[in-house]
Amino acid sequence: MKPLWGIVFYDVHSLVNEKVRIFDTTLRDGEQTPGVSLTTDEKIQIARQLDKLGVNVIEAGFPVSSKGEFDSVRQIARSGLQAQVCGLSRIVKKDAQACLDADVDLVHVFSPTSDIQIAHTIKMSHDEIVEGAMRTVELVKDNGRTCLFSAMDATRTSPEFLHRIFKAVEEVHCDIINIPDTVGVAVPSSFYRLVKDICDDVHMVVDVHCHNDFGLAVANSLAAVEAGAREVQVCVNGLGERAGNANLAEVVMGLHSIYNAKTSIKTEYLVETARMIERLTKVKIPITAPIVGENAFSHESGIHSHGIIENSKTFEPGIMTPEMVGHKRRIVLGKHTGKHAVAKVLEEAGYRPSNEQLQEILERIKELGDKGKQVGNIDLQTIADVVIGDVAKESQAVVLKEVSVMTGNIITPTATVKAMVRGKEKVLANTGVGPVDAAVNAVQGLLDSDTSIHLCDFRIEAISGGADALAEVVIGVEDDRGRRVSARSAREDIVMASVEALVSAINRLMLLEEAAAR
Repeated sequence: MKPLWGIVFYDVHSLVNEKVRIFDTTLRDGEQTPGVSLTTDEKIQIARQLDKLGVNVIEAGFPVSSKGEFDSVRQIARSGLQAQVCGLSRIVKKDAQACLDADVDLVHVFSPTSDIQIAHTIKMSHDEIVEGAMRTVELVKDNGRTCLFSAMDATRTSPEFLHRIFKAVEEVHCDIINIPDTVGVAVPSSFYRLVKDICDDVHMVVDVHCHNDFGLAVANSLAAVEAGAREVQVCVNGLGERAGNANLAEVVMGLHSIYNAKTSIKTEYLVETARMIERLTKVKIPITAPIVGENAFSHESGIHSHGIIENSKTFEPGIMTPEMVGHKRRIVLGKHTGKHAVAKVLEEAGYRPSNEQLQEILERIKELGDKGKQVGNIDLQTIADVVIGDVAKESQAVVLKEVSVMTGNIITPTATVKAMVRGKEKVLANTGVGPVDAAVNAVQGLLDSDTSIHLCDFRIEAISGGADALAEVVIGVEDDRGRRVSARSAREDIVMASVEALVSAINRLMLLEEAAAR
């Protein structure tokens, strides 16, 4: 394996081309996320998406827990998926039988093994737990199904008992053992040693299930694979109890891109799958989420955007591209944006501004950014339409200088407008039924008495979300000969946008009049 960018960070040669199975528990542990509840139809929809994604095992639920849960697990098991469908079972015969009756391919048998959980949950002796585990695994194997056994809270279980129970289920032909970090207290170095000790002691596939209480679920999962685990339990979007489970996309892309390991996951569906789970569970993906978050491949700062435009490897890992995961690279515009980024986005949208126009567009973007707004593509195109579509300043009959507005409960809305009209500075105040109307009236009042112009169209549209939305104003004006023109502007300040649009429309109409006179 070639070192990354000439620097060797760690020895991962042992994982090159190693196969790692992906066990998805979104429908079981993921649904245990506080506030998440899925219907049977939604579970089937998710199961089909997970199958399309290429997971090896889909843990569909806990069949014995309710009739509805049993029915949904059985429907998923009978839906003809390529993935193995799994059901959860305690070391209780009725649990295992419910899984078998639900027609699952794999039964996930579990029991608490840490002293604290034994004392406060099942209240059984070590011998009773071992006997119950062996008996339940035997039942599953006697019915010709694959069996996985989990020692719940393994990272707080005594090493002696952990080895004992794993060797016991191995004796009755268990296929896979799971080492769960149930309360997320492991760190990668200690978890590596624990998993390696188990891998050296048994001859079964070793699986891990890591929780994210300290934000280490993905790191612990990857450390476990380094130590010899060849199956990893994950949830889409890191759902699960408390702080959730190891995130599917992060584990998979870590294995693929950093370790050069292999999974069956079709990574181009990762973003599509994450967004489906977001929609059905109502749990939002943070914009900064790795791999699938909105900002995962987004760049705003000038130096970052410039670098990305020249070569994407400057400010992205390079070993993972947006296309690999079904994402898109975005140049985000805001107060940190540089000229290169604005020019690139405009060019892709079909705009060819002059240097002066580009500078004005950039200044407007930064002005909005200073007010805490992010400028999207629609916003940018509207600003570009306004700036590039403006009449050249030297040809303008009216050049706006200043606008101020007074309004309130007991004050008639009044606007004062200062502008250069045909080379002469004028100031006029006027009133209206609202601040926008007052400003428009003031602008019209600035015109010479022989210039007859009236409004024939006036529209305001919010083109970005939030209370401080960027507003696009479209104004149409008509002269006494029936000639009509329209213009638009976009500002956070609706009054200012209205005045700018009106002045632009007036200038265009005056140019038409002058051309007709010539």
